[in-house]
Amino acid sequence: MILVLFGPPGAGKGSIAKLLELRRGMAHLSTGDLIRAELARPDSPVADRIRAVVESGALVDDATVEEILAARIAENAPAMLFDGYPRNLRQAERLGEILDRAGRNLTAAVLFEVPDAVIVQRLSNRRSCPVCGAVYNLLTVPPKVKGVCDRDSGRLVARPDDDEPTVRRRLELYHRETSPLVEYYRERGKLVRVDGVGEPEKVYRRLEEILAPFERR
Repeated sequence: MILVLFGPPGAGKGSIAKLLELRRGMAHLSTGDLIRAELARPDSPVADRIRAVVESGALVDDATVEEILAARIAENAPAMLFDGYPRNLRQAERLGEILDRAGRNLTAAVLFEVPDAVIVQRLSNRRSCPVCGAVYNLLTVPPKVKGVCDRDSGRLVARPDDDEPTVRRRLELYHRETSPLVEYYRERGKLVRVDGVGEPEKVYRRLEEILAPFERR
């Protein structure tokens, strides 16, 4: 099974990806994680290129990301999911080409649907631990002690881009770039929609119900 997970920022894709990785043993291909892994590899053919881009404050170019993804896909994990990629129509087309060359087929593109108002509320109340990376929500998943990480007692912080005006701008960009992506996967019979409102466990159960027919094909 090969899945693409997409949806607005704060839709909970990362939480669901972790559950799929844990319970289904799926290889979790997050572009951010893959880039960091390449930087840590002493024998990486693209590490120097990535480092120069990151240090300049720019985004890693599509060609480099595609090169990294192609190498991971070639490892031929039986089940994998893409989290954070593709973000636009061109990337979706390129991913399709990479999978075709590897003799693999996309099972489904999973769109997590969450109203903008819910996203704004989620992100403006999101806090994370800079030490271990744990993420909390002051309304739905608060820490046991206010402002303190449950795992390592680190001080929780808010991301600079989680303030409401910035979140709304990120949502505008998401809707603009993702509309063609939704149509692309719908036309190919790959699009599945999941209600992303609620606790991660509830959303995960909805996804499992939707994926069941794909496993019988």
